[in-house]
Amino acid sequence: MKVLVVDDEQPLLDALQYALQREGFEVVTATDSEDALRLFHEQNPDLVVLDVMLPTRSGFEVCQILRKRSNVPIIMLTAKGAETDRVVGLEIGADDYVTKPFSMRELIARIKSVMRRAKTPASAAGNVLKAGELSLDVDRHEARLGDTPLLLSPKEFDLLRFLMEHPGQVFSRQTLLDRVWGEEKYIEERTVDVHIHWLREKIESDPRKPKYLLTVRGVGYKFRG
Repeated sequence: MKVLVVDDEQPLLDALQYALQREGFEVVTATDSEDALRLFHEQNPDLVVLDVMLPTRSGFEVCQILRKRSNVPIIMLTAKGAETDRVVGLEIGADDYVTKPFSMRELIARIKSVMRRAKTPASAAGNVLKAGELSLDVDRHEARLGDTPLLLSPKEFDLLRFLMEHPGQVFSRQTLLDRVWGEEKYIEERTVDVHIHWLREKIESDPRKPKYLLTVRGVGYKFRG
């Protein structure tokens, strides 16, 4: 599996490359946003580890550009205690974040967790979930609204799949964290709100008056099939 690591701190970049290669990953590195975008196009990585603070363009801008091109998993590296960075990263399509300083063991665990979610096979062939014009092909990991393909991040896909598999059932934010994010640590309930917001932007004709993803005030969310 190929990982693109983007960070302007060369010592940290070297350490990340060494640690990931020891785990069997193929590693491509970039120290600025322009190199990151070029290498992403040339190398077609399976996952991107992306620092927020970069020269020329921020990691947020790079994340937005990548998300328009691909649903490749993205893990953001944020400054210690920068909750705003974490929320913004999730809002623009990142799948996870790791706060600096971090241990290599933690980052590698996050990478493996994100990749497991992205590659989880369907339990049965022909598993297609449908509601109105919305369809989710679990086998092919594809989503459509009518004839239009939807570019969903792995986590957006997982969350939508879970809710579509339980139409009409109300889930609290904590339950969704437990069922969709599972073993991940340090994930806040706000994360669910962010992903619901992004899904509404993609699947609802009017996100302010959602047809599919409904808020149950004081409880959580449900999917109306």
